Amino acid sequence: MLSLQTCCRVLCSKAHMTKTYLCRSTLRSWCSKTQDGVLMSSRNISTSFSVNASVDKGGAPQRHPKINRNKAKGSPVKPFTVFSAGASKKRSEMQPKVEARNDREPSSRNFQSSVPSTPLLPKEWSRVKEEYGRIQGFEEVMMAKLISGERHIDVARSLLTFAGKESCGISYKLLLRYLALCVKQDQVTEIYDVYDLMKAKFKSFDTGAYSLFIKGFSQTDRWREAIALLETIKKTVSPSSGNYRDCIKGAVEHGEEQLALKLYKEMLQSELTPCDDTIRSLFNAGGRVHTKSFKNELLCILDYLRDNQIYPGEPLMESIKSWFESIPNESWTGQASSATHNGHCQACGQQLESIHLKPEEYDVLKDVFLNSVIKGPDTFRKTTPQELQDFQEFVNSRPPYDIVVDGLNVAHISPKGVRSQNLLDVVSSLASGGSRVLVLGRRHMLQDSRVWQRRHLDLLQQRADCFFLHNTSEDDPFLLYASLYSGNHCYFLTRDLMRDHKASLPDPQTRRLFFKWQRGHQLIIPFYAPGSKVYLQPTRCYDTILQSTDLSWHVPYDKMGVTRATFEVPETWLCLQKKL
Repeated sequence: MLSLQTCCRVLCSKAHMTKTYLCRSTLRSWCSKTQDGVLMSSRNISTSFSVNASVDKGGAPQRHPKINRNKAKGSPVKPFTVFSAGASKKRSEMQPKVEARNDREPSSRNFQSSVPSTPLLPKEWSRVKEEYGRIQGFEEVMMAKLISGERHIDVARSLLTFAGKESCGISYKLLLRYLALCVKQDQVTEIYDVYDLMKAKFKSFDTGAYSLFIKGFSQTDRWREAIALLETIKKTVSPSSGNYRDCIKGAVEHGEEQLALKLYKEMLQSELTPCDDTIRSLFNAGGRVHTKSFKNELLCILDYLRDNQIYPGEPLMESIKSWFESIPNESWTGQASSATHNGHCQACGQQLESIHLKPEEYDVLKDVFLNSVIKGPDTFRKTTPQELQDFQEFVNSRPPYDIVVDGLNVAHISPKGVRSQNLLDVVSSLASGGSRVLVLGRRHMLQDSRVWQRRHLDLLQQRADCFFLHNTSEDDPFLLYASLYSGNHCYFLTRDLMRDHKASLPDPQTRRLFFKWQRGHQLIIPFYAPGSKVYLQPTRCYDTILQSTDLSWHVPYDKMGVTRATFEVPETWLCLQKKL
């Protein structure tokens, strides 16, 4: 098959010259280039409450609190919570599927089926183009199809030859897509040729071209040119995390570990988050570089993962495990593990860090939250200054609460039953154990109706304190304020995962504290049928975060095949133990 430079010689017969297309004189110069349980104080939060929805003569429901003892104490079986990796996907799979409706007539021409699997002559490409009405940008679209269809590079070369014979010529965009195919298929010689051609023709490249050339060069003998291209990018824009990844991998591959570390630190200073491949390449290098300084650098990377609550994927976990086991004279051994519901590693039995904040951490979170969300110009909070002041005076003038309930959210917990009855049953269950409960509602709930019955609201206000916001007010900040103000013992009940509120906090450290506090204090009712028991999803007693002692490391990681949303945490751990 013709090489790229041979294609260019064929194209030299064209007298077409534009700013962005290949021209005769340039092609000649190109061809001369080189080819190379609600937990109240101490009780477990897995406590369940039995609710009998029947009403006595006085109108009060009869309730008999019971304890759910479906788990033996110390059992390794742990509950699957809303924050568990894969929980979001499971919920979406449980939703009824609606078949998509397609009102359009099925196309008589399947574009993918027309993507050639073998090289074509120009006249054959012309017939394909005619078949599809000579659509604008046909060559670029077809090249994209060749990439997605993983066609051989020879097919792409034949398309370039055809494009050069067309009046439009070979555009920058088409050449860029051809480069993407070369990089994807590791066609090193072709990458060199395209670089020499484009460098001769164009004064500069866009960031997409630079990124492709950096990726293409980084694993070759010309890897230092990737570093030079990275420096060129810095003159106009900030390089991406992927640009640094490719350069770091190239440096490690060619034994320049110190250069790789320099680029890694530069990346962090630019506030870019390294991907797993970047970190993995450094740990792989640690298997052959056994200096004390390099070891300390890798331990700093683990500290970075902890401080930023970053969970490695399974391949990176394997590299971390291999590195520890390769450290001379330290006798580390690692194995995959998980945690019991009471927070012990199943492999070694060690107690994992508590999910509950230290007093100083709680004070930091409380102060930052009150200043950023309640007092600050928060964009999603909808209320009035007077309502906010009234609520603060309401909460501050009462004893601390044990549980704060999102009334409207809980009332809609089941599509069946009367909303006010649902809310009353849940709150009565929570209050039956002596807990102080605050219910946040909306003022429309006070209007007697079929779904909001006044007798239920009257009983509700006898069993708990209630504060009814304006119908247009955002209730989540009020819920969080009351919970934080009441103290570290207070829990809150809602199905809202508070992602907006976490995002509104000013820095990663505070967001990490908020997420930790949320996972230890948010109560969720996973399912409910009117008149049945009210089950609270257990909260975790341990923190899912990378942690260590002098003789152990525990690294939570994402297991391959498990889809984890950003607000979820992994269920799998790497347990590393050092033998004495």
